[in-house]
Amino acid sequence: MRPKRGIGMTQMMYAREGIITEEMYEVAMDEGLDPELVRSEVARGRLVIPANVNHKGLHPIGIGMAARCKVNANIGSSPISSDEDIELEKLEIAIRYGADTVMDLSTGGDLNEIRRRIIERSTVPVGTVPVYQVAKEAEEILDLKPQDFIDVVELHAKDGVDFMTIHAGILLEHLPLLERRTTGIVSRGGSIIACWMSYHKRQNPYYEMFGDILEIARKYDVTLSLGDGLRPGSLADANDEAQFAELKVLGDLVLSAWEKDVQVMVEGPGHIPLDMIAMNVEMEKKICHEAPFYLLGPIVTDVAPGYDHITSAIGAAIAAYTGASFICYVTPSEHLGLPSPEDVRIGVIASRIAAHAADIARGKRGARDWDDEISRARFEFDWDKQFRLSMDPERAKEVHDRSLPGEEHKSSRFCSMCGAKFCAMRLSQRALRMRS
Repeated sequence: MRPKRGIGMTQMMYAREGIITEEMYEVAMDEGLDPELVRSEVARGRLVIPANVNHKGLHPIGIGMAARCKVNANIGSSPISSDEDIELEKLEIAIRYGADTVMDLSTGGDLNEIRRRIIERSTVPVGTVPVYQVAKEAEEILDLKPQDFIDVVELHAKDGVDFMTIHAGILLEHLPLLERRTTGIVSRGGSIIACWMSYHKRQNPYYEMFGDILEIARKYDVTLSLGDGLRPGSLADANDEAQFAELKVLGDLVLSAWEKDVQVMVEGPGHIPLDMIAMNVEMEKKICHEAPFYLLGPIVTDVAPGYDHITSAIGAAIAAYTGASFICYVTPSEHLGLPSPEDVRIGVIASRIAAHAADIARGKRGARDWDDEISRARFEFDWDKQFRLSMDPERAKEVHDRSLPGEEHKSSRFCSMCGAKFCAMRLSQRALRMRS
């Protein structure tokens, strides 16, 4: 019998006691892994299972190098647009098209109501950034008290949030390092903390009160996602002193979390040139003791507004292949506006392509089987099976039917690219028949 977790019992705590929880077992079955391997990786801190004890109806997932690369989709309102029903539509689209987790990054409207409705509806882990609510509800950010930052963390934990971005690594002494930057701080959470520290000439409350955060996380088994508040927001700022100064602090915080049996992962950049991605992943694994790495992209060129789902997918594929365990999608709206439901769909698919490509290259069990099966269906002109096996079946069928609509083309042994006479696969089959 596997134990049912209660308040104050974390996945890491059970794993270190040699116990395989229901969540560990489900992750093992989904990933095709030995449950004992999952338990040992959770105990070591190389794999996390974000599963708040208060999130009902959750299907647990594993994030770590032993598992498939996972994809997060950001949703949430803004001060300009705060329609709860639209955010719930985005949630449904994100899950339908294969997001492994969602983050509610709402900054407009009734944040408590939006968050609670998302958690109630979501079968995948839900993440938040508590400092957004701290800032949204304050008349003036500079008037906030240190305890205000902690109180919202506890509120989100009680509501059932599975993982939280906590910007505890940006310190007062890091701020002078920003003077040489092209784009300063691009993390919303990081910039809020920086303004508060600069005004009060005091240390980051999340850093100073990290022990209080650990107690909350331990109580509800919230996985901490240590925020990359000084991540580079342009290629010009990649791999600078500020980025790596914060990373060193995050490495120390990882050890503090593990001492309290709290699950933790580390967020990474950002905007990174192609040739620097592998080094960034290797640095994180070394400095942060192989805690799972959560990449925000990375975007590999700054010149493609409207197409940053592509620039990030390129970077994400390389990052995941070289050791990142979790990638955050980027939509066509990045740097331009709030994503629409269609942007969510496009962003999820682009990041899933990157994650799956990395899983194939890393030899993940069963990853190539999917590709081989659709390739056989393609050679056999089994259109229905091709559509069914596609990452986005509706889009595949829509594109095919644009030029060959109607029932008469369901069994056609060609597409409109080459037609019957020039279809290479059709000719290949003919050549093989003539040889026999």
